[in-house]
Amino acid sequence: MFDIWKTRTAMLLAVPCALMAAVNTSAGDDPIPFSPREALGLVEDAALAWEPDARLVYLENDEALTGAGESKRWGYLFYSPTTDQARGYSVRSGKIVAASDLQFEFDAPPLPGIWIDADVALAAAEKKAGARYREEFGGEVTTLLLVRGGFDEKKPDITTWTVIYTSPAAPSLFVLVDAVEGKVKKTWRG
Repeated sequence: MFDIWKTRTAMLLAVPCALMAAVNTSAGDDPIPFSPREALGLVEDAALAWEPDARLVYLENDEALTGAGESKRWGYLFYSPTTDQARGYSVRSGKIVAASDLQFEFDAPPLPGIWIDADVALAAAEKKAGARYREEFGGEVTTLLLVRGGFDEKKPDITTWTVIYTSPAAPSLFVLVDAVEGKVKKTWRG
């Protein structure tokens, strides 16, 4: 069982690399940071036009985060069980700036319709361990990712935000937040 979780975790961490490789990074004007829910309708419409059974399975910031859990660009990954294909979308300034089919298997369960937004997850992570980590090690929050069944082997069906802090002075801090209840489930360094 442990090997399955190590493989799944590695796969989840590879998704941002695949999405970012497809993203056009030309900037134009400076976009305003936004929460991931703000663009959800836009990407859901695009995904359903791509495949009628497409379901959101993964969500992550594609650019730096603000202290309020917002980013100038968010990446959304959809999966179609009928075609067994995944497609990533990157949204910036209220527009889809990249849409790319992923060339590897991503068998992940769909996210439920109800989940807290990134700002609530970040606030929970900050209160539990993040603020202390930033203060002690000069760290910063670098990643917010939403996935179901990715990092909790005891509850493989739970939807969670994983908040990742990094620092040049210490190992990264991972804070797992239940995406429905908004409560921190566990923390670890790595």
